Amino acid sequence: MSANLSRRAWLKKGLFASGALSLGAALPMNALGTPFKEDDQYIYYGNGLREVKALAVPGWSDLKAKLNANENPYGPSPKALEAFVKQAPEGNYYSWYPLKDLIDKIAEKEGVKAENIMMGPGSSDLLEKTAIVSFIKGGNVVSGDPPYMSLINVAKSMGGEWKPVKLTKDYQHDLDKMEAAIDEDTKIVYVTNPNNPTGTVTDHKALYKFVERVSEKALVFVDEAYIELSDHGIEASMAPLVAQGKNVIVSRTFSKIHGMAGIRVGYVVGLEETLGGIQKITRGGMGITGSSIMAASASMDDSEFLEMSKTKIAEARKYTFDMLDSKGIQYMPSQTNFIIFPIEMEGKAFLNKMYEQKVGVRAFEFWDQNWCRVSMGTIEDMKLFTSAFENTIG
Repeated sequence: MSANLSRRAWLKKGLFASGALSLGAALPMNALGTPFKEDDQYIYYGNGLREVKALAVPGWSDLKAKLNANENPYGPSPKALEAFVKQAPEGNYYSWYPLKDLIDKIAEKEGVKAENIMMGPGSSDLLEKTAIVSFIKGGNVVSGDPPYMSLINVAKSMGGEWKPVKLTKDYQHDLDKMEAAIDEDTKIVYVTNPNNPTGTVTDHKALYKFVERVSEKALVFVDEAYIELSDHGIEASMAPLVAQGKNVIVSRTFSKIHGMAGIRVGYVVGLEETLGGIQKITRGGMGITGSSIMAASASMDDSEFLEMSKTKIAEARKYTFDMLDSKGIQYMPSQTNFIIFPIEMEGKAFLNKMYEQKVGVRAFEFWDQNWCRVSMGTIEDMKLFTSAFENTIG
């Protein structure tokens, strides 16, 4: 979309334009390049999805508002920080015993056995390890479009094929078409709920029935990195299906509601035999420090902090929704700590102008549309974003 597109034409094109909702499915596989390919302009993900790169990104400490990585501005919790520091003097020892205690604690929370838990330094690490093991001999992964690309990029790099299925008009996973896309070569059916980069949710009751059914055909990986921030929270999780013996892996992270993105802790819930196959080749727990383990355990107990995080992030989200509403901009109905919406400028020009004002955001191109994805900071951060956004779009 050109920078000089009129505002009326832009709004008419809007979020629900038929062209924007059909291009992704029309592009050939890997139309824009191989996994991890990038140049001075873009990071290419294939199937029409690419991320715009800014000309010059200030150092993180130089940004007035860092709203480009879906981080929690309120964390870690004070209790997590205290536990982290307290454990640091034990850093000369491996942390197998503290890790076992954390696994037991998580297993009790999830209603499964300790053997159903695999830990890692963030959930992306575990997505990628699952893909490495699953696609050594090829196969395909079925997912929504656009998805979070971590698992898919690794699957493609291992020789796997990506079978994307465009989201529905209300931005949910098209479960019927995804099921129809499964074949004898499908190794993983991948669902991110809430989804990234759209921030939208798929009805959890429909998803539960879908996962229950299609897990008889292939492993279903449900990425729930943002689920604690969604309206239904953990009640919408697919994790109970593991206790029922279904072939499903559910991933969680301490990076979002817990505010521990830089401390690096995540886990998956899955069948013992499924996780055992992954751990024969990779060891997720090796990548977590003792201090991180203790911080995660303390954060799980700090319900007051977790509730505050969810409430404050929701307030920032509403503030941003209201600003976009006032400008007639149709955004995707996020239930996460970020919002994505169409922009009338070319992504690179938009991104550079925002960074010139020291406000960090992300820009994408997909569905024949330019998009801004802004993470939720404090209300003060969002006011800085609003000011920079208004200066940028004129």
